Amino acid sequence: MTLLDDFLWRAAIAGVGVAVIAAPLGCFVVWRRMAYFGDATAHAAILGVALALAFEASIFVGALALALFMAISVSGLRGRGYPMDTLLGVLAHSSLALGLVAISLVSTVRVDITAYLFGDILTVTKADLLMIWLGVALIAALLIWRWQRLLIATVNEEMAQAAGVNPKSEQWVLTIALAIVVAVAIKVVGALLIGALLLIPAAAARRFASTPEIMAMIAALVGVVSALVGLAASWFWDTPTGPSIVCVSAVLFLFSVVAPKLRGGT
Repeated sequence: MTLLDDFLWRAAIAGVGVAVIAAPLGCFVVWRRMAYFGDATAHAAILGVALALAFEASIFVGALALALFMAISVSGLRGRGYPMDTLLGVLAHSSLALGLVAISLVSTVRVDITAYLFGDILTVTKADLLMIWLGVALIAALLIWRWQRLLIATVNEEMAQAAGVNPKSEQWVLTIALAIVVAVAIKVVGALLIGALLLIPAAAARRFASTPEIMAMIAALVGVVSALVGLAASWFWDTPTGPSIVCVSAVLFLFSVVAPKLRGGT
C-alpha cells in the first residue's frame, strides 16, 4: 500500500498543492484589488461542471473552459461603461445560478452539488491529484517566467510601458493563471470558497512581508497550514472540509491583525 492509496494522504497532498499555488496568485488579487474577479471566475466554473456532466466530459476541462471564458469576457468588457464591481457581480451571480439550474436539468447523472459548491477534498482520486499538480507546475512555471513583469504592471502601468512591458499582456497571463487555479481547486474547496483561499492567506501575509516575494512565501505557508489543519479539524470533528480550511485561514488572518497590536505595533 502506498501513500496515494490512503484517501487522507491524497486529500492532504491535494490541499497542499492548491494552497501553494493559490498563494502567489492571491497576492496579485490583493495588490490589484481583484477579489470580485476571482469570485466571478470561480462561480462560472459551476456552469462548466454542468456542461461537462451533460456531455460526459472531464469535470476539470469543463470547469477550466468556463472559468477561462468568464475571465476573458470580464477582461474584454472592462472600460465599456459599466462599473467593474457591478459587472462582476452580475456575471458572477448569473453564471452561478445558471450553473445550478443546468446541473438540476442533467437527469442522467446524480450529482451532489454541495461537493462542487464547498469542495469534497476527501474524495480526491489519483487522477485528480495528477491534474492538480500538473496545474500547480504550469502556474509555477508561468509565474517564475513572468514574475517581474507582473509586478511592474501591477505597481504602475505607465512605468511598465516605459520599461517595455505591456500591462494588458500581463493581465491576460494573470487571467489564465486564475482560471487554471479555479479548475484545480474546485474539488478541494468548491466554487464558493475558492475566492477565500486566494484572498485570505495573502491578506494575512501582508503585514509580515517586506517584499512581494516574501509576501508570496508567507501566504503559501498560511495556505498550507490552513489546508492541513483544516483537514485535520474536519476529520476529528466531522465538519465540512472546505469550510474548515477557510475557517483556519480566517483565524490566521485574525492573528495577523492582532499580533502587531500585541507587540505595540500599528
